[in-house]
Amino acid sequence: MQDLLTIGELSVRSGVAPSALRYYERLGLIRADRTGGNQRRYARAELRRVAFIRISQQVGVSLEEIRAALESLPEARTPSPQDWARLSASWRGRLDEKIRLLINLRDDLDGCIGCGCLSLQRCTLNNPGDALAGEGPGARLMLPRATEESTPADSLA
Repeated sequence: MQDLLTIGELSVRSGVAPSALRYYERLGLIRADRTGGNQRRYARAELRRVAFIRISQQVGVSLEEIRAALESLPEARTPSPQDWARLSASWRGRLDEKIRLLINLRDDLDGCIGCGCLSLQRCTLNNPGDALAGEGPGARLMLPRATEESTPADSLA
């Protein structure tokens, strides 16, 4: 088994189009060496990075957040299971909050999405007198309440 993969081989193994791999490389999410003929060659360990990128995107994490996470991994060696565990632990709270929001959305979607619009005759979330309007726009009952310590950038996209 060879140690380096061509862009086509990485594409087939990862399920990601070559154009996306080139984009990830431009963003600094993955790295490639170049041959004398300027062809890309990827270390087999880049498969893990691509898998991490794909699953992170699926749960709504931005590429900027993914880049910041990947920058915490060592560059001089293949990341160990402990490196990946440390990265995972740093996201646990954020992912738990995302899961909570998805569960709330799933459970309440048939009645309302928590916007407080009073457009339904029977609102399962109940917002008498449009009291939530004073808290600002948007899905006031579903989204976490803003605090002085948190900003919109603190939550997952």
